[in-house]
Amino acid sequence: MAKGFERKKENFKCMNCGMFVIGNGYTNHCSRCLWSMHVDIGPGDRQNKCRGMMEPIGTLYDKTGFVIMHRCTECGEERNVFGAPNDNAELMTELSSIEQFMS
Repeated sequence: MAKGFERKKENFKCMNCGMFVIGNGYTNHCSRCLWSMHVDIGPGDRQNKCRGMMEPIGTLYDKTGFVIMHRCTECGEERNVFGAPNDNAELMTELSSIEQFMS
C-alpha cells in the first residue's frame, strides 16, 4: 500500500541557479528560477531514481493561483506543481505566455 504525503521540511541548493532554498514542507522547486529535480514518484516520497532536472515549461493560472508545468530533461515526464507566494512573479508571467505545445 502506498504511503500518503508526509510533510517534511527540506532545504536545498538549486542545481540550476545555485540559490539556497529554505523549504516549508511543501517546497519542491526554486523560487528564483522555478527549476526542480525529478525525485518523487508520489508527492514527497523521494523514491524516483531518475534525478533529472525538471525544467519549467509553462504556467497556468486558476482560482488557486499559479501552477508550474515541468518537464524532466532526462526522461521527458511532465508534472504540474503549485506555485508558491514567493516565486519569481516575472518569470511565472513570462512562462504563462509561452507556447505550451512546442514540437
